[in-house]
Amino acid sequence: MSEPSTSSGAPSQRRNWLMALPLVAFACLAAIFWFRLGGGDPSRIPSALIGHPAPQTALPPLQDLVKGGAQVPGLDPATFKGKVSVVNVWASWCVPCHDEAPLFTELGKDKRLQMIGINYKDTPDNARRFLGRYGNPFGIVGVDGNGRAAIEWGVYGVPETFVVGREGTIVYKMVGPVTADNIDSVLKPEIDKALKAGS
Repeated sequence: MSEPSTSSGAPSQRRNWLMALPLVAFACLAAIFWFRLGGGDPSRIPSALIGHPAPQTALPPLQDLVKGGAQVPGLDPATFKGKVSVVNVWASWCVPCHDEAPLFTELGKDKRLQMIGINYKDTPDNARRFLGRYGNPFGIVGVDGNGRAAIEWGVYGVPETFVVGREGTIVYKMVGPVTADNIDSVLKPEIDKALKAGS
């Protein structure tokens, strides 16, 4: 009496390998994207706008926002020329924006800088309350009510911060909140580079 054949094991193993192949390919691609985009650190995501002029997007002022007895102006793209600007995209409903606000209030004391806020999809009352709570570091606040300007700036999500050089060119972008750690180790050195570049 002959024993049953075991040759059916080889096709079964081959079939299992072929079924696993797409999963292996996906894992390889995911690993490549992970390492190319900074190992998962969203603040290191490259921006296509670095080295390009800041978007020529005019934004209206935040209604009834007053500083020094005068209405705080909205964003006019011409204001970038001749000054180093820090542009922060923020909203009152954004939890990390509350954490970074005191850091911007402190940074706003540096008279070498032009501080610009882009208020993203917010209500005027909430935005004014937010700035009243932490202090308004911005000399310019543009309202991006429909999110169009954020798209033109290549914003992934609030908060995001840009450094714009004296020529009106974006020289740095930080995705995510400014923190006590990265303001000194990352943002301020980028600001210093921009200040030295045009002096």
